[in-house]
Amino acid sequence: MYSLLHEPFRVATPSLNSARPTIGARFPKNACAKKAVAESSGRPEANSCAGGGSGFIGTALTQMLKAKGHKVTLVSRKPGLDRITWDELASSGLPPCDAAVNLAGENILNPLRRWNEAFQKEVISSRLETTHMMATAIAKAPQPPQAWVLVTGVAYYQPSLTAEYDEDSPGGDFDFFSNLVTKWEAAARLPGDSTRQVVVRSGVVLGRGGGAIGHMLLPFRLGLGGPIGSGHQFFPWIHIGDLAGILVHALEASHVQGVLNGVAPASATTNAEFARALGAALGRPAFIPFPSTVVRAIFGQERAIMLLEGQKVVPRRTLAAGYQYSFPELGVALKEIIA
Repeated sequence: MYSLLHEPFRVATPSLNSARPTIGARFPKNACAKKAVAESSGRPEANSCAGGGSGFIGTALTQMLKAKGHKVTLVSRKPGLDRITWDELASSGLPPCDAAVNLAGENILNPLRRWNEAFQKEVISSRLETTHMMATAIAKAPQPPQAWVLVTGVAYYQPSLTAEYDEDSPGGDFDFFSNLVTKWEAAARLPGDSTRQVVVRSGVVLGRGGGAIGHMLLPFRLGLGGPIGSGHQFFPWIHIGDLAGILVHALEASHVQGVLNGVAPASATTNAEFARALGAALGRPAFIPFPSTVVRAIFGQERAIMLLEGQKVVPRRTLAAGYQYSFPELGVALKEIIA
């Protein structure tokens, strides 16, 4: 479910001709921000480089990094202050930085795009090419960054109504999206061990100003919301503040490496339960289902799987790595988002 939508907008790359407008994220006014500011005290300035960092997740991550004393350089389509373009990255290499992260990727569930061969190629190239470019630049850097983090998706794990997946569970080989995650993560691998390598497999990102909630609020506020399809499918979600927090933890904590699941600990949430919780948070009923036939008609059979099926994903290694969630429960997360 939404498992590759870590950036709900289009990120331009050398292979893409245009971009959708960036959706700005409001950084949550909560413990995440306060913790970030507190932890920055007395810490020397670090430099971070973020590919696709101007979108919903990238904006939240950049704000959190800056609050912790980082200087952030974005890799984006357009040049600007504290930015380099993808062409400049390819020609001039990675600017000096202590950590690098890639968030770039075409919005798979763009209802205005038909799921045809041309769009599929854009979905693939926007992920694989940008990741390969950053990995190549890191490998060639005279002083490579200490950490390299890639954000992919829980589409790696096969949808199931019964299975539970942690970071060591098998997957990545059963459909278009799982194979894409496998190739995506392979494109990020670096030779040697001079740079820590981390992959964060993100679930549905919830936050103000964008993400999945941005598309849901209007119908739910009107009392027209409800589950998608049967509603029985699992809904692996995470608050934007916690996803940004996990990324910062992965960038800064020297013991963190390998795969982390970027989902909330309340992993048993179903789509119907999420719909009821969002309706309750808004004080509105949420019982009108969005029929599976309509989902398939809009998105096509292959993409509809991302909405009609889901995975129960647990962040076992994320918790073991010492990350402390600010929004572990859905009700608290939704209350902050719609406040």
